[in-house]
Amino acid sequence: MNLDYILKRLVDLLMEYGPRVLLVIVVLFVGVRLIRWIVKVTGKGLEKRLDDPSLGKFINSVLSWVLRLMLFLSVAGMIGVETTSFVAILGAAGLAIGLALQGALANLAGGVLIMIFRPFKINDLIHTQGELGVVQEIQIFTTVLLTPDNKTVIVPNGPLIGGNITNYSADGKIRIDLIIGISYDSDIRKAREVLVKEMQKDDLVLKDPAPTVEVSELADSSVNLAVRPWAHPDHYWDVYFATLENAKYALNEANITIPYPQMDVHLAKAED
Repeated sequence: MNLDYILKRLVDLLMEYGPRVLLVIVVLFVGVRLIRWIVKVTGKGLEKRLDDPSLGKFINSVLSWVLRLMLFLSVAGMIGVETTSFVAILGAAGLAIGLALQGALANLAGGVLIMIFRPFKINDLIHTQGELGVVQEIQIFTTVLLTPDNKTVIVPNGPLIGGNITNYSADGKIRIDLIIGISYDSDIRKAREVLVKEMQKDDLVLKDPAPTVEVSELADSSVNLAVRPWAHPDHYWDVYFATLENAKYALNEANITIPYPQMDVHLAKAED
């Protein structure tokens, strides 16, 4: 094999495949830039139209991957790869990967369902999978919560969407349920008046619905009152702790006794 033959073959290959390779490079360059532009414009449009930023990010991420896959299949067809066979190979590989990653796919499906049905959104206070926290992010596979003690909890979307979800922020207000006991000798009506008045002084306690105080139980050593102020979900713990503290001081000032466990011991004299 002489040098002239090698050069001739190179020239022939260049003439045959050169334009196609050049076209592929141009398509890749233009396609990648076009995808970036589409994703950027779509992202800005979704930010303006959607109230939930997490939904916009999710849609943008899916759009980006779909466009990249379409570009890849187009380029493969241009260089002579049979796309039908390639799609079949991708399908088989996807099935094998899906069987191996059932948990991940379940979380992906859970993320899609969260985006569709929207049982909660970012900044909502929710309780799910034994965790209470404010939603920080809704990602494709997981949801990120920030607990009241400032811990970050990452919950998989699969179990999350398949379990119970308590959304405290859905209605914009939440009731705080407290039990405060008073002695049997105390005046229930007076105690109710004192506690309601004290809750009404707190600016974080909502006026509508109004706070209530009702008898919940006649216990062994106390009359238990159900003290129920309403507040914005963001102020739950502030109202919870403030109501307990203010109730203690207010009842003391009104000379209403808060009983505590005690035991009376009676000694009988021994008979002679």
